[in-house]
Amino acid sequence: MGVATFTNKHTSAVAPSRNFKASIVDSHNLIPKLVPQAIKSIEFVQGNGGAGSIKQINFAEGGGFGSVKYQIDELNEETLTYKYTLVEGDALIEGLEKYNL
Repeated sequence: MGVATFTNKHTSAVAPSRNFKASIVDSHNLIPKLVPQAIKSIEFVQGNGGAGSIKQINFAEGGGFGSVKYQIDELNEETLTYKYTLVEGDALIEGLEKYNL
């Protein structure tokens, strides 16, 4: 089993809570509009966006991937934390059952 940690910090004029809401909470609406050449759509397969919900990302044609599904493990707008598990799709390379982020 391997473990990888990724931390990313940005400076922005936009308040952290507003940035989190746009990039995480409302990503299913915003991202396909911002990068339609890469992301065709993002939809809820199960749930309404909270922990336990499952989202599917459908990639634009010609990008090498068809779709991926991930389960939201944690979404906390107070602490601005988001954790999810990639559970199905083209991004799971052979031999991986799931991928936690």
